[in-house]
Amino acid sequence: MNPAAAAVFPPGRALRLDAGRALAGTALVLSCVAGGVALAGGLGTDYPLKALLAYALGAALVWRGLTLGGHPHARFGAANRVTLARLAGMALVAALLGEAVPAEPPSAQPVGGWALIVFATVVAVLDAADGALARRQGLASRFGARFDMETDAAFMLVLCALVWQAGQAGPWVLASGLMRYAFVAAAALLPWLAGPLPPSVRRQAVCVVQITALIVCLGPIVPVPLASAIAALSLLLLAASFAIDIRYLQRHIARQRHPPPETRA
Repeated sequence: MNPAAAAVFPPGRALRLDAGRALAGTALVLSCVAGGVALAGGLGTDYPLKALLAYALGAALVWRGLTLGGHPHARFGAANRVTLARLAGMALVAALLGEAVPAEPPSAQPVGGWALIVFATVVAVLDAADGALARRQGLASRFGARFDMETDAAFMLVLCALVWQAGQAGPWVLASGLMRYAFVAAAALLPWLAGPLPPSVRRQAVCVVQITALIVCLGPIVPVPLASAIAALSLLLLAASFAIDIRYLQRHIARQRHPPPETRA
């Protein structure tokens, strides 16, 4: 093998091995935790299987993302492992769809309801750790940023579905979780929607508010009218944030098509 090729391929193999170990190890821990939760919470026997299926789907997308590039490091990194833990946490929450927790109303299963609130909060709080950890270790990457964003989006959709399952809001609450995916689908028809957006504190803050609001809606002591109002207000806030980004992309494409006279070729 030529020396130049040898310098290129080993990091790729090292990354695949490191990522593979992380994915497999997390799956093993998830299966044990899901089995324990099913036994302790009196959940269905299919709960661990649902959790593993949700995780497997996410893990397959993670592996595909790595093969497409965007992570120019030989190590998967501690930050991506934190995001992987959040993905596993999301899978545990997603597997509650169709289970007795959250109940309708949530006050019917207060112990399980509060346990869900605590666990979902831990998963949400971990979101503050991965980005900072990646920058501290010098392992930040486009892949890591996308992995983090898609995990947030999936978690938000799962929380929306659980709020509906708990009877705390109508099916319209799913719009909050589906908005990101609708935006991506629209970008396939309108390529200008796939244009780059500048970093935004507003976008990050709205994501935090949205997830927090949905977790609050699942509280066993939160009445339906209040939960519906919180979910509706957070949905309006999210829609406004998307509208701002869409308007920015419209202006960006307009500037490209009609640059000021002094900058035109």
